[in-house]
Amino acid sequence: MEKTVGKVIREARELKRLTLREVEIQSGISNAYLSQLENDKIKKPSANTLYKLSELFNISFDDLMVMAGIVEKKKDSTKLERHFALSSENLTTEEEEELLNFLKYMRFRDAK
Repeated sequence: MEKTVGKVIREARELKRLTLREVEIQSGISNAYLSQLENDKIKKPSANTLYKLSELFNISFDDLMVMAGIVEKKKDSTKLERHFALSSENLTTEEEEELLNFLKYMRFRDAK
């Protein structure tokens, strides 16, 4: 089952450890609207809303537009990119260190 726009937005907000109120302050989108969006009560948010959230959460605007059904998916497009989860601004110092250690391990292992 594919994730909805609301679930992706909620996940991104939680990864950044922001409250709905903090997102409201940073994006200008009311926390009541954000709550409805995250709970899938709003199925087709405006492109402007999606753009603001894509910028705030470092999520692909194009992917959000496809998920919301505003534009059609390109034949060659890939699954929703989740790079926002790995963005250094979303990680604690400990998480960043662990990821670097794991990457070093994988590269060392693959080099053998």
